[in-house]
Amino acid sequence: MEDDIPKPKILIIRFSSIGDIVLITPVIRTIKKQVKNAEIHVLTKERNAIILLNNTYVDKIHTFKTHTGEVIEELRAEKFSHIIDLQKNLRSIFLSLSLRKNYSTFTKLNIRKWLLTRFKINIMPDVHIVDRYFKAVKKLNVKNDGLGSDYFLCEDDFASIDSLPSNFTNNYVAVVCGSLHATKQIPEDMLVKICKEINSSIVLLGDKADRGKAIEVENAVGTKIFNACGVFNLNQTAAIVSKASLIITADTGLMHIAAALQKNIIVIWGNTVPAFGMSAYKPDNATFSIYNFEVTNLKCRPCSKLGYKCCPQKHFKCMKNQNIHEIVKIANEIITK
Repeated sequence: MEDDIPKPKILIIRFSSIGDIVLITPVIRTIKKQVKNAEIHVLTKERNAIILLNNTYVDKIHTFKTHTGEVIEELRAEKFSHIIDLQKNLRSIFLSLSLRKNYSTFTKLNIRKWLLTRFKINIMPDVHIVDRYFKAVKKLNVKNDGLGSDYFLCEDDFASIDSLPSNFTNNYVAVVCGSLHATKQIPEDMLVKICKEINSSIVLLGDKADRGKAIEVENAVGTKIFNACGVFNLNQTAAIVSKASLIITADTGLMHIAAALQKNIIVIWGNTVPAFGMSAYKPDNATFSIYNFEVTNLKCRPCSKLGYKCCPQKHFKCMKNQNIHEIVKIANEIITK
């Protein structure tokens, strides 16, 4: 009988970071929809579980704090029928081999990325990483549905909107202050120039580490700024993103969350480049716009696929030479639509 057929139990591995986990959600959704009776488990770092907390396509989240050995017995007890490794590093490969199940992964293109950062030789394929992820589920006969990424919020997450001053609850712009790596961040003086020229209330977003920088921007720009850095958790911050008329950000996790929430986005690229295949991911029939700003005539860019604590060349021209006038022009056009 059909009821006696074991249900596919699938483990998807992606440890970090925020944007990378958002970008696996199209794979999660399509497996759940296209593989009959599939049970979807995800393994990630404990601090990143919140990203998938409300995802209706995820049946169970497994987490670890420091190393995967913390959960190896828990994972073995699940008796997965298939493992999909979307992290593909030594830890994830070793873990997958330890579980001894059907295993699939994707092509990471590290050598091509190295050639691009080290010698500026670009032989990267014009393929987004999401579409490369789908090579890992080819054995399951799963195909991309073209619906983009997912980010699910619950009612409690929207309490952050109610916490905003009354003049910030309609038609505000969300500006992301920070990033894990300094060479991805929009510099403070640039944030001030942009925020002064935007014809809208502005909510500054980031974590506690960004709050001091945001205070300086707030002091320089004035009362049209609300500093939300470090005030809300990630999902509450995502709720603020969901109600914004526009998101201005560098290459950050909130960029990917904004795309999943189908918001208009202006992305200001520093040391990284869209050519890595990690840009904001759009659905096939997107009704929102993504504007990418890059300084393309720099011989030193990209200098890293991730980022540094400071510019290796000490000039940070990839950010300082951005066309602020055009960024503000497009921002104000979006706001007035």
